[in-house]
Amino acid sequence: MKSAYELAMERLAGSEPEVKLTDEQRAELAAIDDKFKAKVAERELFLTDLIAKAVASGNYLEIQELETQKTREIGSLKQQWEEEKDKLRSRQ
Repeated sequence: MKSAYELAMERLAGSEPEVKLTDEQRAELAAIDDKFKAKVAERELFLTDLIAKAVASGNYLEIQELETQKTREIGSLKQQWEEEKDKLRSRQ
């Protein structure tokens, strides 16, 4: 008897064919990952530093704005990251 998880995985495998990636595509995916990890880290460091300065100066309104900006920018970068990877995966 199969578990619900196993049944769901079988249905998923049947509805979507497995994508085979070439070595070149894997290398390109790794390069995309490296590029976006660096971009995300750069923005996090920059904005975290600005937030620390705002905390030190006691500017609580600016802290909240910077936190919102950080969340928005990191989310946008992660979305671009996934879009580039999806574009690469769809090329065959």
